[in-house]
Amino acid sequence: MLQSATGKRPVSVLVVIYTDAGEFLLLNRVRPPHFWQSVTGSLLAGESPRSAALRELKEETGLIGAAGLVDLRQSRLFPIKPAWRARYRPGVCFNREHWFALRLPGRRRIRLAADEHSGCRWLRAGEAARLTGSWTNRDAIRLLASCAPSA
Repeated sequence: MLQSATGKRPVSVLVVIYTDAGEFLLLNRVRPPHFWQSVTGSLLAGESPRSAALRELKEETGLIGAAGLVDLRQSRLFPIKPAWRARYRPGVCFNREHWFALRLPGRRRIRLAADEHSGCRWLRAGEAARLTGSWTNRDAIRLLASCAPSA
């Protein structure tokens, strides 16, 4: 990912992918190992949250979802873990995450970005919420599961 000379932007996207049958896709990060989450990524300079969501969706899964991508009009502010703060400008301690969803009729073949993810799983909402290492991801899965009739 390209970063500005002043550091990574503390603004990101979360894209939760799920099926009509109520299965949620989680990706296993390479770093840190055994950290499961939905599609995520920081906005590049001048990039909108929707553009970042579409870019990250394609980069991390190979899916192209412009027509089905829904802006959930939700965002969360969370503290950046101290181990990751060196990526940002000095003094930046919080990140603003914007939520999106992509509902699919069924499972799709996922093309992982090998430098970012080592595996993927399709899971029921409860299992996905328990497995993800991110509280914001857990909340987004629960929100979508509560709104989707078959999830």
